[in-house]
Amino acid sequence: MITRNAWDGIERNVQTFEEALRASGECGRRIAEFDWSATPLGPLSTWSPALRSLVAMMMTSAQPMALWYGPELTTIFNCSFAPILGKRANTSLGRPLYETWHDVFDDILPMVQAALSGETVWREDLPLTMTRNGFEEQTFWTFSYSPVRDDDGRIAGFLDVVTETTDAVILRRRMDEANRSLEGEVENARIALAAQKAAEAEQKVLRHELVHRIKNLLAIVQAIVSQSIRGATSTEAALESVSARLSAFGRAQDLLTSEGGSHARLRQLIDAALSPYRTAERFDLDGPEVALNAQQSLGLSLALHELATNATKYGALHHPDGRVAISWRVNGDDFSFAWKETGVPGLASPTRRGFGSRLSEQIVAGYFSGSASCVYEPDGIAYYLTGKLMPDDAAGH
Repeated sequence: MITRNAWDGIERNVQTFEEALRASGECGRRIAEFDWSATPLGPLSTWSPALRSLVAMMMTSAQPMALWYGPELTTIFNCSFAPILGKRANTSLGRPLYETWHDVFDDILPMVQAALSGETVWREDLPLTMTRNGFEEQTFWTFSYSPVRDDDGRIAGFLDVVTETTDAVILRRRMDEANRSLEGEVENARIALAAQKAAEAEQKVLRHELVHRIKNLLAIVQAIVSQSIRGATSTEAALESVSARLSAFGRAQDLLTSEGGSHARLRQLIDAALSPYRTAERFDLDGPEVALNAQQSLGLSLALHELATNATKYGALHHPDGRVAISWRVNGDDFSFAWKETGVPGLASPTRRGFGSRLSEQIVAGYFSGSASCVYEPDGIAYYLTGKLMPDDAAGH
């Protein structure tokens, strides 16, 4: 307990306390001139030494501080705390806590209760939505609520030591967003670089494949020209043979190009190869839809050209009643193909086998990793091919 003599000493020092408040700045002057008799704290002259000491300490500190004291938790704050209150700084002095912070009272109440029960409360970057300046704003705070006691040692309120961290939190969030954005850009750049490397690798493969295909095409063209000239009886015959075979080769190549360059559908291939010979409907086609790789397509196209040319000169297309049946079968990757002519009476096996025969029976068979043969039957020639379907140009590698 404080003795009567002690209170007498306090009474003698009231003027000194008020003068100290006035000298501490605008907030201290307002505290000194405020009518505290209208509050539960009573006139300034009756304030206890504990309350005076707390207020004096606050007025000399540059740290934002506020004291909520007495039965209604009456508001007292220093000048550094005034900007935190915003526009309500002019009306908050001497008001109860629930009026000062009416907009966030429900948010801070659990912490206030903890401090009044003797617990020191610490929070970092606590988000609070305030209307301190007349409009709603998101704010952030780092603060402590410390219980304060009266002269009898009883908890009489709590001291709020606070720093507003709104700008720091917003800046940190912006930096985090910028870092995430930068990380995203870095990741996008990494993906783009990986895609570029993949594209370059693919281009390298495509260039290699293009060179390989060109070499294969040139080899076929060279064989067509050289073998056609070698087997010709005259320059005119050689030119005619070379031209016809290269035209057939070109039609097959056009079909491959239209299909993407790697495969051709067999029925379309047959139609393209036989288009110069289909002056009448004398062909019967029977077989499932199947795709041949580039080498197999080109080889079979040339074989069809040779067969159709021979049929036009000597076989089914030369005789008015002649017909050609073309059939093929597929079982897994097993492939069989047949060309059978009918309506050709008195067909005799030739005494000389030229490049066309070797092309049809040997070269084309190699593209299918199989075998091929021409059979001269009583009513027309038959050509049989068996082998394997291949997904790429492995047969020609």
